[in-house]
Amino acid sequence: MATPDNQLISPTSSSSYPKWDVFLSFCGKDTRRNIVSHLYTALHNEGIETFKDNLELQKGEEISSALPAAIRDSAVAIVIISKNYASSAWCLDELLDILDCKRTNGQLVIPVFFYVDPSDVRYQKGSFGEAIEKHNKRYKSEIVEKWISALVEIADMSGQHLKEAT
Repeated sequence: MATPDNQLISPTSSSSYPKWDVFLSFCGKDTRRNIVSHLYTALHNEGIETFKDNLELQKGEEISSALPAAIRDSAVAIVIISKNYASSAWCLDELLDILDCKRTNGQLVIPVFFYVDPSDVRYQKGSFGEAIEKHNKRYKSEIVEKWISALVEIADMSGQHLKEAT
């Protein structure tokens, strides 16, 4: 929700405001230099405090604890799902944290399907199926099953679907 001065606040927050209005979850390899860069700039120019990992992490800060804390301290999470999103265990762990915050804190989650079909995400087809196959060889089945459930859950949410021009 936006306040009169364009700051987002969590629908469930009372007197305490989140540290971040928006947390951006993305696969840098696919999106850092295009949609993420443009989206971050647009949000920043509107005065919306936005967490983007390469800008907001302090040098020497432990990434494994800083990212979940930033997710918890955000009112909104924008999840930009691109071709290689599921190939990153980091992205999938972020997605688990984001969906947990949605359930427990009422965090607003906005999926953006960046040149991927939500049904590929939902049913792990194409690059998403390939990523899950690789994860099955490297990680315990319990974590892979959680990641699959998270992909299904995010694919079932209403969001933005950006398609390539034909």
